[in-house]
Amino acid sequence: MPYVNVRITKEGNTPEQKAQVIAEITETLQRVLGKPPEVTFVVIDEVPMEDWGYKGLPTSKLRPPNPGPL
Repeated sequence: MPYVNVRITKEGNTPEQKAQVIAEITETLQRVLGKPPEVTFVVIDEVPMEDWGYKGLPTSKLRPPNPGPL
């Protein structure tokens, strides 16, 4: 039973984009490892940009918010 946890910053990710991520990860596990979709779980955690840091700073200080899909 595969369990995949995806953590991304919360910055305008649409439900459609997240559904595509879930579908493509599920398909990859089926194609590469033979894992059936019926037993595959994909969880997306969206973390606020101020709670995700690198280079010693929160992401919200390092880059402007994403205006959404182009």
